[in-house]
Amino acid sequence: MALQRDEVVRTALRLLDEVGIEGLTTRRLARELGVQSPALYWHFKNKRELLDLMAEAMLAEALPSDRTPDPEHWPDWIAADARAKRHALLAYRDGARVHAGTLPSEDELPAIEAQLSALCRAGLRPRTALRLLLAVDRYIMGWVTEEQAWRQDAEERDTPLYDDDALRDLPLLREAAEVLRMADHDADFEYGLRVMIEGFRAEIAREAGADSEGR
Repeated sequence: MALQRDEVVRTALRLLDEVGIEGLTTRRLARELGVQSPALYWHFKNKRELLDLMAEAMLAEALPSDRTPDPEHWPDWIAADARAKRHALLAYRDGARVHAGTLPSEDELPAIEAQLSALCRAGLRPRTALRLLLAVDRYIMGWVTEEQAWRQDAEERDTPLYDDDALRDLPLLREAAEVLRMADHDADFEYGLRVMIEGFRAEIAREAGADSEGR
């Protein structure tokens, strides 16, 4: 039976969990699939394209393709998508590193167009709407990259971070120490996401005011 692209991607994701992104080579993947390396290039041109396909598969598990963005409640679906993407990337070892640098495939463009349409009906201009989507995506990527590195290194930290002695003469840091120690990843992620969405809500009002003045 001929090797199928879905099988290649699924195997690559399983191998990612076992060896991480550094250990995920086309030679290792070919050996896992029981084929010679050249057989893989029927399905992707290079490792970058393989990573793009893996990232697309990760998010497809979390984001239903038939979701319809609602212009009236855009903060809700922006936040829901962000949470789903974060959890999808956290589900795989080095998930954020796989996704970093990816570009949407042609198959994904209609979904992005639908999101832009909803945001424009909410009051944003197309360029601002796309900047919102990219800013949120990049926030997620950066956050999950740090979160995964933190979790992976946790076992090597055998002493408490920033104990009372270290913070004795630093009253402001002592008050905010739980944030510095990253004690609650979920709460801190939600805080940053909310502030970002509120910033774009203010931008909608600003652009609406500029448009009305220009008439």
